[in-house]
Amino acid sequence: MARILVIEDDPSILDILRINLELAGYEVVKASDGVRGQAMALQVIPDLIILDLMLPQVDGLTICQRLRREERTSEIPILMLTALGQTQDKIEGFNAGADDYLTKPFEVQELLVRVRALLRRSDRIPQTAKHSEILSYGPLTLVPERFEVVWFGKTIKLTHLEFDLLHCLMQRHGQTVSPSEILQEVWGYEPDDDIETIRVHIRHLRTKLEPDPRHPQYIKTVYGAGYCLELPNIAEPGQGQPELAKEGLK
Repeated sequence: MARILVIEDDPSILDILRINLELAGYEVVKASDGVRGQAMALQVIPDLIILDLMLPQVDGLTICQRLRREERTSEIPILMLTALGQTQDKIEGFNAGADDYLTKPFEVQELLVRVRALLRRSDRIPQTAKHSEILSYGPLTLVPERFEVVWFGKTIKLTHLEFDLLHCLMQRHGQTVSPSEILQEVWGYEPDDDIETIRVHIRHLRTKLEPDPRHPQYIKTVYGAGYCLELPNIAEPGQGQPELAKEGLK
């Protein structure tokens, strides 16, 4: 049984979440402010965290950043659940380390779909990948067992979400992949009109893989259509990226 930590200060929403998550078969632990939420996360090491942004004591963005810096909680999926629904709010949430972002008011069924998708991604066993999957092309090799890539001879650590996003693009190398395809395959739920989720994580990938993230050579935006991963067939001498390697290594 997956254990979910809910950090939420509104008692009515907390009850709704607890009841529906328990009915769906999850164990629920809860905290009503940021300080207790952070302490509870470190104590119980849950399988997933549902985190409000506007919390007493310490706000949700700060809690998310702290949990990402802590080795014991750095890989736990975090779903932000908040009334802050502007694009900039979502960007800040994803930049703080959130895996998904849902605004209030919300449909319980949509929340459960997102919870299942996050748990499925975090529990997947990379070693069971199909033989037909592309794991190496030119200067890029995916290492599913460790969620790393070898990029121009340098090992770079990715988050689970970044790895899945790059894997999605890799399977369609040289083709334009639409936002709806990416959301369905990587996040595991039907797309909506907001693709800021994808944009933020594409930006993170470019920071780790591109020589100049502002002028990407490899992860290209096809305006109005999606994203395309374009790699040279053979890693040419002198094409290494020493500055990027230092940034990406962890």
